[in-house]
Amino acid sequence: MPSSPAPSASAASSPASASPTSSPSQSPSSPPSDSGSGTPSARPSSAPPQDPGTTNASAPGKALGGGLVSDTLLSHTVGSGAKAVALTFDDGPDPQWTPQVLALLAQHHAKATFCEIGPNAQRYPYLTKEISTAGDRLCDHSVHHNEQQSRMSLDYNTHEIADAQREITDAAGTGAKLMFYRAPGGDFSPMIRNIAAEHGLRPLAWSDDSNDWKRPGVNGILRSINQDLRPGAIILMHDGGGDRSQSVQALARLLDQLDSQGYTYSFPTP
Repeated sequence: MPSSPAPSASAASSPASASPTSSPSQSPSSPPSDSGSGTPSARPSSAPPQDPGTTNASAPGKALGGGLVSDTLLSHTVGSGAKAVALTFDDGPDPQWTPQVLALLAQHHAKATFCEIGPNAQRYPYLTKEISTAGDRLCDHSVHHNEQQSRMSLDYNTHEIADAQREITDAAGTGAKLMFYRAPGGDFSPMIRNIAAEHGLRPLAWSDDSNDWKRPGVNGILRSINQDLRPGAIILMHDGGGDRSQSVQALARLLDQLDSQGYTYSFPTP
């Protein structure tokens, strides 16, 4: 788990995987096995984001197709506002928790980025549309939430990124903004970053991990957030992947705190 906003250079996540429920255009090699539901387990993205490069820059990288692509480094920056933070929620949408998160955001005039699992977006398209209509942003979070995705083949990784992008975009409808890809467990690799960039997606990491997937209690979640809270923080929370009652309660208190401290709410820089 990240203890500081600086990304680590190695992955230490265990897989939360599933067999593909729909075949990609090219069959992945050695896909992980699980229930095949397409829904992430209760242990979501929790490993620190990885990248050997500078966190506040974008630089061209060698594309898989032989050309050059830009914006392959991880996004750790926040948009407008001298004292702004970016709230991000992973593993949804979920019919129980996502509406509660959206309601809290609306009460505080706050915006957030929702990193969705493709099949969940297809299963609950009305929630994906509601996120977009509310002015929040969408992020691709893969098809099967495989936290060891980087160990898989090029075809498999392309399937995970491109098919989820299509599923989320189809669910959201016309006008939705899908700008980012967040690898499950922060399992970014040069190959994954390049695939994302080739599909018009900026790899999105985080700098402030709530550790809410551990369900340490509301106070524990808030302690984790406040440890790395500062202007420009990209805060990782969850609105899907299991029981998120503690996450919702912690969010309510966090928004009160951020308002009282004069924070504003922005989006990660695309």
